[in-house]
Amino acid sequence: MVNLENLTTERRNETTFGLDEMSVAEAVKLMNQEDHNVPDAVAEQLPQIEKVVEATIAAFKKDGRLIYMGAGTSGRLGVLDAAECVPTFGVEPEMVVGLIAGGEQAMTVAVEGAEDDAELGAQDLKDLNLTENDMVIGIAASGRTPYVIGGLDYARSIGAATGTISCNKDAEISKHAELPIEVDCGPEFLTGSTRLKSGTAQKLILNMISTISMIGIGKVYNNLMVDVKPTNEKLVERAKRIIMQATDADYETAAHYFETAEQNVKLAIVMILTNSSKEEAAKKLIQADGFVKKTI
Repeated sequence: MVNLENLTTERRNETTFGLDEMSVAEAVKLMNQEDHNVPDAVAEQLPQIEKVVEATIAAFKKDGRLIYMGAGTSGRLGVLDAAECVPTFGVEPEMVVGLIAGGEQAMTVAVEGAEDDAELGAQDLKDLNLTENDMVIGIAASGRTPYVIGGLDYARSIGAATGTISCNKDAEISKHAELPIEVDCGPEFLTGSTRLKSGTAQKLILNMISTISMIGIGKVYNNLMVDVKPTNEKLVERAKRIIMQATDADYETAAHYFETAEQNVKLAIVMILTNSSKEEAAKKLIQADGFVKKTI
């Protein structure tokens, strides 16, 4: 039998006793108050988050990947963050990967028993041909998910970097990774519903890890996402606006260079800032390891 008695995420929140008798206004206000605790809880873990980000940047610089793995809500949040990296930073889908216990169908429907299978966690990483250059981050609000533990143990056995995100102190998964992050947001608004405060905390941390790691490998110039993929009308206009903001060019100039650079935003920016041809700008970017600032 699994003992949940000592998990913060499973404790009852005395503040929300009588929840079913509250008015909608009372419940909304109280839920909002509880959510205010999340950023402060995350702030306490900033030194550990920093270490995880640095390890992720190091993995990327070795042509390694960032791989999230989790079950249920935790797994879905990892898959979401991984998917968003593709359009935001122009990376290949293989660079940031989200694994969820039970596979793709588990994104919308619970797969019975998948999260309790440690061997499945290891196998999913083997199927990705995990290497020592990769970074594996296990995500589990409870901090005890066997699927995650199995994956972490396999990752460590081959020398890959490992980190965790849990929402309980002294989490079991922390013992299976080099860089554990443990966020204590207090008991959930609705007892045991870790898609709430725990899910919010995990999302905030995932935002930090992926975004700041991408900054660390040159995917950002100033505070602009210069590797954005213009895959629809809105993003095409955003791309032109980014070029304008990065170079102080007018709309017509930005649009011209955007097309000349074959819709490569970063290339267009370097062409304008260094008064270079497309070929010259491309060489400058290669020499600068993709950092726009180093080309100027």
